[in-house]
Amino acid sequence: GSQEERGGGGGYRGKDEDNFSKVSTGDGETEGDERPKVTYVPPPLAEDEDTIFAHYASGINFNKYDDILVDVSGLNPPQAIYTFKEACLCESLERNVAKSGYVKPTPVQKHGIPIIAAGRDIMACAQTGSGKTAAFLLPILQKLMADGVAASSFSEQQEPEAIIVAPTRELINQIFLEARKFAHGTCVRPVVLYGGISTGHQIRDLLRGCNVLCGTPGRLMDMIGRGKVGLTKLRYLVMDEADRMLDMGFEPEMRRLVGSPGMPSKEERQTLMFSATYPEDIQRMAGDFLKKDYLFLAVGVVGGACSDVEQKLVQVTKFSKRDQLLDILKNTGTERTMVFVETKRQADFIASFLCQENVATTSIHGDREQREREQALGDFRSGKCPVLVATSVAARGLDIKDVQHVVNFDLPNNIDDYVHRIGRTGRCGNTGQAVSFYDPEQDNQLARSLVKILSSAQQEVPSWLEQAALGAHGTSGFNPAGRVFASTDSRKTGGSDQSSAAPSAAADEEEWE
Repeated sequence: GSQEERGGGGGYRGKDEDNFSKVSTGDGETEGDERPKVTYVPPPLAEDEDTIFAHYASGINFNKYDDILVDVSGLNPPQAIYTFKEACLCESLERNVAKSGYVKPTPVQKHGIPIIAAGRDIMACAQTGSGKTAAFLLPILQKLMADGVAASSFSEQQEPEAIIVAPTRELINQIFLEARKFAHGTCVRPVVLYGGISTGHQIRDLLRGCNVLCGTPGRLMDMIGRGKVGLTKLRYLVMDEADRMLDMGFEPEMRRLVGSPGMPSKEERQTLMFSATYPEDIQRMAGDFLKKDYLFLAVGVVGGACSDVEQKLVQVTKFSKRDQLLDILKNTGTERTMVFVETKRQADFIASFLCQENVATTSIHGDREQREREQALGDFRSGKCPVLVATSVAARGLDIKDVQHVVNFDLPNNIDDYVHRIGRTGRCGNTGQAVSFYDPEQDNQLARSLVKILSSAQQEVPSWLEQAALGAHGTSGFNPAGRVFASTDSRKTGGSDQSSAAPSAAADEEEWE
């Protein structure tokens, strides 16, 4: 089919109907004749325990997590826990944790679980793949179960006790599947809401009872607007990828959410924020959503770039990239490889180029239909297409088993995105490799930050990159000595944290909700 039919193409639709900050029903139903009504209903979820509890083995480096530095700042933080036993989880939760293959808590869990259980607000900065999701789900589920909360299907309006928001459909679905796993066999019922799926289908699911609601902002606000979701019983508000949830793309929706009728004030609810990066302006804004005495939890590894990922940079020219990519993919064989590009058009272009060269490839970006996105991820996960070409937004939170390689075909325009992208591999203590194509005509503004990330993760820094870094001017946050944490509590530094602010999501023009 043509580019448009395949749902590809780079931003042919008007800018504002295609970007993050669009306020609509979250699935285009109100937009006149522009798009057909969404009728897609995803396949039913497997109910067997093997599927629900499927997980990957932790890698050889899982035990190194114990050496990671952790910094908790704020008043009277509770004591960390060192085993799941100490978390005092009820029997069914404890059983589900064991079935999930969790043997001991990761650093973000050791500190996050007791902080949340103590009723404190938290801003947590931890590398991707470090167990953030369980760090907030377990204490929330524990409290709900201890209080005897149970889903009721008798009400036309569901009033969840917890709402979790995340920026992309794929990520929110992943969080939902984790919640479903931990809540398995209990009375607590999680539900997921996101765009691209029939609204009627989601309403029917919601009305079967909902205690933990996972959603992307557009569809969540739509359901609140329709009166299907009430907020008066809300105790927990969680933002995952919080720096993204508070940037220009989503901030207005987050403010609308906390200002919605019935929403408890920040003093009367617990607000939990998790991300791998927190630019300082985002921390200032986060203060509007958190209680004054929130705790800042930083789990080490500079910039969140994990030393389990072997990082390599290759100097290229714009026109040599494709051949270099082919060379790499000829050597990786059937090992799963994610290739990141800068634009949607480029994603389609590179994917079709690779297919012509007989490399089984699929691609994912914000213009593709939900069904196509699920298909692409399914083909990649199953190994049918071992290469996935993606735009930056897909780097957020996607947790795919056995991604051995990440290739930055185009480097992103900010270092935070680089960190998120390479974090798709080397997860859960497994090792991975990341190769980045560096085009001196394009990428010099990243030179200093790259040197810093590479040296702090004990990676080799090519001499040409050091030269570029010395010659580069005005790049934010150059500090060759390296910081230990990706972000530090801006309340301590009096506002001099040099974390680079990510550009606004609106610039991505991608519809990931």
